[in-house]
Amino acid sequence: MTAVVQAEGLTKYYGRRRGLADLTMEIQPGEVFGYLGPNGAGKTTTIRLLLDVIRPTSGLVRVLGGSPREPAVRARVGYLPGDLVLESRDRALDYLRFLGRVRGGVPSSRIESLADRFDADLSVPMRKLSKGNRQKIGLIQAFMHEPEFVILDEPTMGLDPLVQHEFLALVREVRASGRTVLMSSHVLAEVESVSDRVGIVRGGRLVAVENVAALREKAVRRVELHFDAPVPRADFEGLPGVRDLRVEGAALACTIDGRPDALIKAAARHTVVHLVSAEPDLEEIFLTYYSDEERHDERPADQQEPA
Repeated sequence: MTAVVQAEGLTKYYGRRRGLADLTMEIQPGEVFGYLGPNGAGKTTTIRLLLDVIRPTSGLVRVLGGSPREPAVRARVGYLPGDLVLESRDRALDYLRFLGRVRGGVPSSRIESLADRFDADLSVPMRKLSKGNRQKIGLIQAFMHEPEFVILDEPTMGLDPLVQHEFLALVREVRASGRTVLMSSHVLAEVESVSDRVGIVRGGRLVAVENVAALREKAVRRVELHFDAPVPRADFEGLPGVRDLRVEGAALACTIDGRPDALIKAAARHTVVHLVSAEPDLEEIFLTYYSDEERHDERPADQQEPA
């Protein structure tokens, strides 16, 4: 199947300032692709290039098999900007109905169903909406025409936890229907919970693309083991992936990078009476990518690409 997004060498400079450098990636049909990075990393620049809001300095991009500037392609895309502005005196319902007509007709029942789901009051003039309620309207307009490809820039900003939960459930439903989502965020937890793959961007560069399941295997776990009698530290020293080892009598604590197989086999030579394993800490992996790129950015100027 044709990739939903195909980017090759995509680069954008704003004057001498680099917004994005040599981005090459593909997003496949039916996947949720998380796009992670700190604020200012290049996430929004990427999205604007995919939408043809701005044009690349160099490189090529195709969306849904065509040019993003083609009206027929744009009609198949839903978009929530990260800086959504709704200042009209019109009611939110009137605004959404207008957008529905522009997009070829969206049933009122679809708008109302999404409004109920997100607990959005559509009777309020948009300029009087709080930030959280503006975000709800933004989500409704992004999903209401059931686009093949949904692009979401910082989608949960300002949402309360219950609405965030409902939003993530909707993203899963969209994926189950075979449609595709690009979700940009600087919040790891929300992206990790629904994404199939994640791209990690820092300083305008894509530093990694990872399968979330594979990331979990690499993730850091904190483990505690309690035995029925004291155990020798030597039985657990030097095991692959085991670090920060602490053995005190019949208790052992350590950190595991990746699979715990070696530790489990060593522990099985003793009688384990209790085991505690914390959730894998993906945050540490992402921070490693960010810090590695930061060190790249801090090289002497004569070793860096021109800005």
